[in-house]
Amino acid sequence: MQKVRQILLFLKRGYSEREIVKQTKVSRPTVHLYSILFKATGRDYDELLSLKDPELDAIFSKTKPAKTEPEDPRKAHFLDQLSYFILELKRVGVTRYLLWQEYLELYPGGFQYSRFCELLDIEMAARKPAMHLEHNPGELLEIDFAGSKLHYINEEGEIIECPVLIAVLPFSGYSFVQALPNASLPYLINALNALLEYFQGVPMNAISDNMKQWVTRTCKYEPTFPEMLEQWALHNRIGLLATRPGSPKDKPSVENNVLITYRRVFALLRNDTFRSLDQLNQGILGKLDLHHKQNFQKKSYSRQELFDAEEKPRLHTLPQTAYQIRHYTRAKVQKNYHVVLGEDWHFYSVPFSYLGKEVNLVYCSDHVEVYHELQRIAIHTRSFKKHGYSTLLDHMPENHRKIAERRGWNPEYYLKKALENGSNTHEFFNQLMESKITIHQAYGSCLGILRLISSFGGHRVEAACKRALRGKKYNYGVIKTILQNNMDLHEDAPTAHSPIPLHNNLRGPDAYNNIN
Repeated sequence: MQKVRQILLFLKRGYSEREIVKQTKVSRPTVHLYSILFKATGRDYDELLSLKDPELDAIFSKTKPAKTEPEDPRKAHFLDQLSYFILELKRVGVTRYLLWQEYLELYPGGFQYSRFCELLDIEMAARKPAMHLEHNPGELLEIDFAGSKLHYINEEGEIIECPVLIAVLPFSGYSFVQALPNASLPYLINALNALLEYFQGVPMNAISDNMKQWVTRTCKYEPTFPEMLEQWALHNRIGLLATRPGSPKDKPSVENNVLITYRRVFALLRNDTFRSLDQLNQGILGKLDLHHKQNFQKKSYSRQELFDAEEKPRLHTLPQTAYQIRHYTRAKVQKNYHVVLGEDWHFYSVPFSYLGKEVNLVYCSDHVEVYHELQRIAIHTRSFKKHGYSTLLDHMPENHRKIAERRGWNPEYYLKKALENGSNTHEFFNQLMESKITIHQAYGSCLGILRLISSFGGHRVEAACKRALRGKKYNYGVIKTILQNNMDLHEDAPTAHSPIPLHNNLRGPDAYNNIN
């Protein structure tokens, strides 16, 4: 429009067309054409110069002769069918090739397949503009499962297909790929732990679509996440986000990264054979490292360099320990003040005051915790013994505790208590147990000796056991007699020397042991 205004100004001042050509560097036929068009408007030059560019262009376009191009009937027919093509492509199983075949049946002289697809891309792109998104380093992690699977061959020769988890940091394009035994939530959590370890840091937020492992109840504004996933997020201090239902473009980076993974990982592994899941994942990481070290197209740096320089320093520090999967269930405290963990069918004790209460069980591979109204009331080492019992004495009522102490738990229980008092006590308990026909006969004696510790003190019982080990009788009465007669107090006194010197004629009781 600047040239148009220059021509108008020179025409107003009475310049010839030849002089206007020299001043504006516009061809003479063009200047002549503009002169005719301006005169055809019926307005003076001052009025035309006072118009704004859009108004001047509108007037000029009306008077400008339109270019007449021969209309292609094939394209007109195609454009008439365009809405139908776009709608049909959204249906399951409908492809462009199928639509093209149907198109040729109705219009045999139509476009060939390549031109058909080209026009379809142009028109669809015009109807669906793309948006440029700016990402901040360390702010977001996008997660998705690939549509295709990888596989390995097990020892029996079976082909085991594995779902593949893909995650990417949109700012740097640095990604993580891992094959899983299956797509269940526990395996997803393990993969997320491996993902954070691979990144050596934690981003602020993680987003995925509304798959059942990520969202239990969809909502455009406040989706509900699985409790196990929320526990993982709290442990790692990471925010959970979900895309809008049916809106995969809310996580465009990982959608694009799935295609990149197909080309940079899947395609390069297609001829390799793996014998285990670990081998498969090692192969994936090898190709992924190569992908990260390749420069971006039309850029002089790689994803690895961008991640190391700008994004990794912005990630939060990893927790000291990785999140351990915890399972949750409810149980009712039974009359024997135990709750049962149905997964193992093992019973765990709680304080007897909670009889009949509803409690929550939180357990992992190592421990079982029991909670009542957010207060932990018991913790046990997890046992996988079916129909077994894990019981703490402190959880029993007083009369049950006494019965349990009288019965004893097992030989190890009494030996442990004896060793706590001293090595001589431990050895005496060993000899006492070996001297009985059945181990149950020793429990009463052991319990009695342990009671003597509270009456006479541990050091005196230890000294009494040391003295009793010189003899051949091992029972509760021996220790009690030593203590009551204060014989343990003289244990360390020096032995008096006999005034009679040693002589061959002197014989002791051992000399008569072999006499019949």
